[in-house]
Amino acid sequence: MNQTMQTSVPDGVYPLTEDKPGKGFSTFDLGFVALFVLASGAFMLWGLDYTNHTQVAIFVLATAFGLFMAFNIGGNDVANSFGTSVGAGTLTIKQALAIAAIFEVSGAVIAGGEVTDTIRSGIVDLSGVNVDPMHFVFIMMAALLAAALWLLFASNKGWPVSTTHSIVGGIVGSSIALGIMLSGGDAALSLVQWDKIGTIAISWVLSPVLGGLVSYGLFTLIKRHILRYNERMLEELRRIHKERRQLREEHKGAFERMSDIQKMSYTHMLVRDSEALDEDDFTAEDLETDYYRRLHELRQRKSALSAHRALQHWVPLVAAGGATIISAMLLFKGLKNMELGLSTLNTYLIMGMIAAAVWMATFIFARTLRGTSLDRSTFLIFSWLQVFTASGFAFSHGANDIANAIGPFAAILDVLRSGQIGASAAVPAPAMIAFGIALIVGLWFIGKEVIATVGHNLTKMHPASGFTAELSAAAVVMLASTFGLPVSSTHILIGAVLGIGMVNKQTNWALMKPIAAAWVITLPAAGALSALVFVVLDALF
Repeated sequence: MNQTMQTSVPDGVYPLTEDKPGKGFSTFDLGFVALFVLASGAFMLWGLDYTNHTQVAIFVLATAFGLFMAFNIGGNDVANSFGTSVGAGTLTIKQALAIAAIFEVSGAVIAGGEVTDTIRSGIVDLSGVNVDPMHFVFIMMAALLAAALWLLFASNKGWPVSTTHSIVGGIVGSSIALGIMLSGGDAALSLVQWDKIGTIAISWVLSPVLGGLVSYGLFTLIKRHILRYNERMLEELRRIHKERRQLREEHKGAFERMSDIQKMSYTHMLVRDSEALDEDDFTAEDLETDYYRRLHELRQRKSALSAHRALQHWVPLVAAGGATIISAMLLFKGLKNMELGLSTLNTYLIMGMIAAAVWMATFIFARTLRGTSLDRSTFLIFSWLQVFTASGFAFSHGANDIANAIGPFAAILDVLRSGQIGASAAVPAPAMIAFGIALIVGLWFIGKEVIATVGHNLTKMHPASGFTAELSAAAVVMLASTFGLPVSSTHILIGAVLGIGMVNKQTNWALMKPIAAAWVITLPAAGALSALVFVVLDALF
């Protein structure tokens, strides 16, 4: 059975093409270019003072690499996160852009953390090598540029890949290049924590499998208790509507066969029956005409259907569960750097209050939709839920994954400012803002191919299935964080989308083959590019 109410996009607008730019640059495009240029220029002016005008050329080049990396994270990772919302028709590109701009940048600035690790994921150990600070800067610069170039290539192909794996591959590649220059091949390979590489390989399988299993199970329940119930109700409503139409036709024919005197008498009876229906103490026995008796019977059948019962009963429960997961993701993951000082009990109480508020709000909203068509009501209520999950995802992404771009760049700033290599580096707020803007600009200019892949090329999306995919991904991310499982949020979400497609029996497995290959290629491709860039930088400077 195909997914319920797939075509119920209001006003016939398909969001993937609504905002797609034509040839040349639109005013909207030029505005983003201007914003990007202004943000970049302002940050460079600030950064020159921050680094005491040390190694100006390297600082400018490193800033360009870092902003380019953030730009491509927006085009791939953020686009991947919002693909289900846009593909389902919940948000247009511009609306997704607005939400991403607010929540991604807010997450980065508010909860991104004041310090970050200088070596992502502890993937290399440089403690045994005498590394010059400028060589360390070149490692990070090479990693940023290589990861950005790989992400740009993948985004152009519409392949959602892991930005974390890209930057890790870049750091590994440039570190090995430095190790070969200093100590030879064997010593260089010993710098890499190969067990961490093994966990990345495990994530290629574990992440999509977990995402797919949770999504498959959750969407099966939603489809069984909500969508299929709504299908049955819609069929019955159409049957009643058809019977009403037949009743009118039969009544019209019978009325035309009456004599003029019979028509006058029957018309008076119809008027009395019409008035009787408006009386408070009305009963079926008060009706005089067969037409109104049958019409009253059809109305009784329609009223007895409780067509919106699934929306009023099951959706608020699903929404409350979703609110619990999203709030947990925000409190335990998105806001972890803010050190709010909440005890475990306080945290769970906050989650409970949020869940209760969302349950009540969704229940009230569902009741207000009773006068709306059932398919549109389903579309609207799940659209609101999907916006809620997308916003939570965006904030958590901004708080955590922006470090894929800001982490190596913060390490560069720290070295240029202090002249030494530290285990962690300060993350200035101006850098967060500039990189957050680059993230949004990247989403607008190069994110549409990835959005198309996640939103409708892998499988067709409805707000109900898009909400399920996002919620399932959030649940798996939380589960993995709790148990320390090696997973990728990008791979988890793709697995969740595939789980939706398996329930609906419409998964595009042919498209998944190059995406899976890209996942495997990401780390070595970024590593090879990074090694090459490192050699070039070392030769130039």
